[in-house]
Parts: sequence; C-alpha cells; structure tokens
Amino acid sequence: MEKSNYQGVFYRQKVSKATGKEEKIFYVQYYGPNGQRHMEKVGSSLQAMTEAKASRIRSLRIEGKEQSNQEQREEAKKLVWTFDLLWQAYKDHKGTYAGRATDESNFNNHLSPLFGPREPLSLAPFDISRLRRELEAKHLQAQTIKHNLALLRRIARFGVSQQLCPGVNFPLELPKVDNSKTEDLTSEQLQMLLQVLEQETNIQAKNIMLLALFTGMRRGELFNLEWRDVDFQKGFILIRQSKGGKAQQIPLNQTTREILRNHERPFTESPYVFPGLNGGKLINIKRQVQRIKELAKLPADFRPMHGLRHVYASMLASSGKVDLYTLQKLLTHKSPQMTQRYAHLRDEALHRAANVVDELALVMKQGVGF
Repeated sequence: MEKSNYQGVFYRQKVSKATGKEEKIFYVQYYGPNGQRHMEKVGSSLQAMTEAKASRIRSLRIEGKEQSNQEQREEAKKLVWTFDLLWQAYKDHKGTYAGRATDESNFNNHLSPLFGPREPLSLAPFDISRLRRELEAKHLQAQTIKHNLALLRRIARFGVSQQLCPGVNFPLELPKVDNSKTEDLTSEQLQMLLQVLEQETNIQAKNIMLLALFTGMRRGELFNLEWRDVDFQKGFILIRQSKGGKAQQIPLNQTTREILRNHERPFTESPYVFPGLNGGKLINIKRQVQRIKELAKLPADFRPMHGLRHVYASMLASSGKVDLYTLQKLLTHKSPQMTQRYAHLRDEALHRAANVVDELALVMKQGVGF
C-alpha cells in the first residue's frame, strides 16, 4: 500500500478485472472518538474518488460528521432493502463495467416499474412469470428477456453477499436461449449496403457500421473505443472492455486502418473514436443505423450492428482461408463452442477446395483418355 500526498490517505494500484483499466483503491486511516484505529476503503479512481476527496472523508469521520464503514453497515441493516435501493448500491459497488448502460436501461424500463419498491424476499414464482409475460408482450427478444431476469437475480444475490437483506427464496432459473442463429447477407444485399454507406452523410454512423463489418467488433466495444487503443504502428486495436471481461487485441487490417485514418473528429479533445454528446461516451446510435438499414432494404429481422459482426465472421469462415481457432481469436470468443456456429461455412469452403481435384481429374481424363 502506498502513501498519498495527504495525511492518513493511502492507495493500492491495480488493474480492474471488469474494465482492464488501471485504478487506484483509496483507504483512510484515522482514530475514532473512542480511540479505536480504523483503516477503511473509501472508493476507487474509477468511481471518481481522488486523494483530496479521500482526505475530506477522513476529516469528516475524525470529526464524527460521517459514519465509519462499520457504522454504515450497521445502519444499512436497518434499511428496507428494496430492488431500487439495491440497484443503486450495486452500481456504486461495481463502478464502471462492461454492460452497465444496458443494465441501466433494462432496470429502469422493465424491472423497476414492477419490482422497484419490493424486497427480494417478497418475490414469488408468479412474479417472475408475470415479468416474463410483460416482456414478451413488448416483443422483446428472448436474449433480452434472459438479460433482465439475470440482472434481477444478480441484484438479489448482491444484497445477500453484502449481508444487506435475504434473497429470493426460490431458484430463479434463467430461460435457455438458442444463440445459434447466424445473421448473414447475400452478396447483393451486402453490395446494396456498401452503396448506401458510400453516400451516407452521417460519418459517425457510416464508419461505425463499416468497422463492425470489417473488424467484427461488438457495438459496446466500438462505443468504448479510444484513440489510444488504436496502434497504427504495431497494427493492433486494443479492446479494453471485451465481453469476456479481459482486455483483448485484434489486428488492424488495411481497410480498417484507412477508415480510421480518414475518420473526422468532431471533438478534437475527446478520447473516443466515436464520441457522443459534447465529446463524451456514445450511448446509442440505433436511430441512425436503422435508417441506413431501411435505405439498403436489408431484411426486417437483420440487426444492423450485431448482424454485421456475423457477416464479418461468415465472410472469413466461408473464404476457406481462416481456421476456426483463428476466427475465435478474431471474434474474441471465450470458448471455441461460440465459434462453432460458423463451422458449416468452413466445411463448405473445404468441400469447394476438394472439388478442384475433380476438375483436375476431368482434365486428365480428357487429355490422356483414361
């Protein structure tokens, strides 16, 4: 543990498992009114904690104007821990993490209206069935419904792990979702999309879709992408917050290199390649890409962003030049099972290659008459 520039404030530096970014965990040391020595964690730099803030917290605790961590835990036990309160505590505890924006949207739009004022222990299986029915009535995809149920379970388990409240008293099972669907475009559809993108005036939306197509990066990875993550010299893109939780590197191909080199920067001071409002992190681009999808007359069930990731993978697999292990690494899949959906395309490419032998044999038969 390192000393800071402030008396009684210490920190430990480490790399966050959730974000792949370096963070400082701040601690304060002080003596309470009864003379008892305290060494307490007060926050992380990823949660906007600083040495100065930590020093102010220490002063307040010495003066008795702010409770110690132990006192806060005792006070927390007296609270009625509803899902709304647990969600706020969960976010504070986790800080920045991959998928937080999606969790925020799911909780605010779907979980809080039904369960916000309720405690986990009050839930019954009927409540979960009701939630599923309401989500299905909104025509949400099966995977989105599963994500909502998983978030509800995560929040309840957080309350138990932090000894804040009892959890749900029955197994909250998640529905099984068939993730084997692979979205693809015909060569004509892909050509039409590229023509529409060529004429597109919204450079941000255009280049995000092109990068999804030519790198296979996920939407969240593109939203999080910073200029410091693009190494033009070594030819790699660093994905700091991959879906698997670990930082990953993918090669920077020539097409992507040209797109990024020519990409306009509306906010020169923004660290983000594709910044949002006032140069901050981009949150949503659904309306823009949906408009492009409609102009290109793509299938109604084609998802503009994730679908282009599938197109990227399908193009590589069907080329016959990329093995499934390499494809797994390019897609940053955690396991080979996730890449297996493209195996049939690889097999088709191998069959096409093998058929070349038949063509050679036919030529030989005609030439030598056997």
